[in-house]
Amino acid sequence: MKKIVLIVICLSFNFSFSQEINEKTINSEIEEVTVFIKGAQIVRKKSVELKKGKTILKFTNLSPFINSKSIQVKADKNVTVLSVNHQQNFIDKLEKQDTLITLETELEKTKDNLKLEETYLDILKEELAFLQENRNIGGKNEELSVTNLKDATIFYSSKLTALKLKEIDRHKNLANLRKKEFDIENQIQTMTSKKDYANGEILIKVESKNTTKSNFEISYVVGNAGWLPSYDIRAKNVNEPVELIYKANIKQDTKIDWKNIKLSLSSADPNLSGVAPTLRTYYLNYNTAPPSYNRLINQVTGKVVDNDSQPLPGVNVLVKGTTIGTTTDFDGNYAITIPETSSQLEFTYLGFESQVLNIKNPIHNVSLNEDITSLDEVVVVGYGTSKKRSVSDKLQGKVTGLNIRGASSSPIPLVQVENQTTVNFKIELPYTITSDNKSYAVNMVSYNLPAEYQYFSVPKIEKEAFLIASIKDWEQYNLLEGEANIFFEGTYVGKTILDVRYASDSLQISLGRDKNVVVDRQKISDFSSKKLIGSKKEDNRNWAISVKNNKSETINMLIMDQIPVSTLDEIKVDVLELSKGKQDIDTGEIQWKFDLEPNKTKNIDLKYSVKYPKNRNLIIE
Repeated sequence: MKKIVLIVICLSFNFSFSQEINEKTINSEIEEVTVFIKGAQIVRKKSVELKKGKTILKFTNLSPFINSKSIQVKADKNVTVLSVNHQQNFIDKLEKQDTLITLETELEKTKDNLKLEETYLDILKEELAFLQENRNIGGKNEELSVTNLKDATIFYSSKLTALKLKEIDRHKNLANLRKKEFDIENQIQTMTSKKDYANGEILIKVESKNTTKSNFEISYVVGNAGWLPSYDIRAKNVNEPVELIYKANIKQDTKIDWKNIKLSLSSADPNLSGVAPTLRTYYLNYNTAPPSYNRLINQVTGKVVDNDSQPLPGVNVLVKGTTIGTTTDFDGNYAITIPETSSQLEFTYLGFESQVLNIKNPIHNVSLNEDITSLDEVVVVGYGTSKKRSVSDKLQGKVTGLNIRGASSSPIPLVQVENQTTVNFKIELPYTITSDNKSYAVNMVSYNLPAEYQYFSVPKIEKEAFLIASIKDWEQYNLLEGEANIFFEGTYVGKTILDVRYASDSLQISLGRDKNVVVDRQKISDFSSKKLIGSKKEDNRNWAISVKNNKSETINMLIMDQIPVSTLDEIKVDVLELSKGKQDIDTGEIQWKFDLEPNKTKNIDLKYSVKYPKNRNLIIE
């Protein structure tokens, strides 16, 4: 009986040993990164020696911001991938950057020196107090000689002077050390957040029929990275092409440096909106006011702070629904140009809750709340369902395919390069972007764009002339909406928005205001009047528009205005004078196109009358 029990125990031991799964820890390097407007796809490659049977490969030292559902695994055909698991290792923290370690060491040393200086200053104060308390010379019954008085005075004076000078030096040292401490702390804050993050890990369970060497490729999407397009637009004069410099502002704080990687930039759904004013149809009816042209807010500035009112540098500020964005500076300040069709800003920052703000004022200060949500472990099993699983079964299940995708059936956002709405840019040279929360500007490409120039003005809204460059065949340049710096005739003239969302056959780029083209619009009171004719009232309006060209060259000009459009038969609008302008009957919009020679002035008259029943009231501009 004892022999039988012993045999059973031995068989059980051998069986359990044979079922034991080998585990290997894998350190891999980042090979490729595709950066999206929000997030980035990381590609890692590694060749691994595998024994016959089942093995768990644990890829370590990964970003803590991995989107579990985006994980993809590829392996050679001689290996079967059984399951994929993503987890957070809160015990083994991610290694800090060398620069960060150096700064933290320097900060600790500076704080020690501060304590030392404060101690020296306390000692000096004690010595000064002791000197003050013992400055009485001689006893009560002792006669003080002149010599003793002189010696005592010299001693007291020299000692007091020495102590006071030392005190001044110590205060100077303290001030310098405090400034150094402040500078180091701020520098550390720009490189990392307040939180400590776990070591991201991907566990891949594989099975090999033989001892072999297999090549693995894993890819996944991480947060806290992205890029924003921006442009420099330069026009020397109205007779030469527009130079457009396409730039990418890349930023990442994934806690993992990207060293000498193949870098690609990707986006989806390119869009655009213009900054020049536009007319709205002027419908005329009783108790209806003319369209209001109060200029919308086209730029927002402000400051972003935390709950302790401390500035947050590097906060992403995006016009919601677009790729127009910026980041806060060292003091938490930001400034962003707003398209006329947008009304919300989105603020995102590592370790803090995102916030969407309705734009109501040109100045918006924002306070972000810390995000206390913990990162839950998510198990990803190829083509199955995704949920939390127990330790005993979280690595069970078999998938015969070699490409293991996340549990969600929806595609990873922005990964499909073939997608017609996606624009990809590949950087030819290896690139390094450290995880330091800083923005890296990359000049991607420069274009010389043939353009037709025209000055444009809607003096009813703004008595300014905008220079518009019209570019045909713009689709071939893969432009995205973004802020643009405008340089005209060698001078920086301001910012505009390059937006392709509403562009048609030609792309209109506003090159800003030109003060050398003077536009004015005035109501002529002698003609603008109201009178009664039988059962009708008649209101007459006369607007005088003038354009003067103070430039040294002939310009092509487009002026736009409008007359009201009647929606009732009893209201009649008659055009009395258009100065050869072209009228759109449906919208009431009027255009004047003409060439204007240097130092010449063009005068335009716009006259119309409105007749309506005398017992009704009508609001007319």
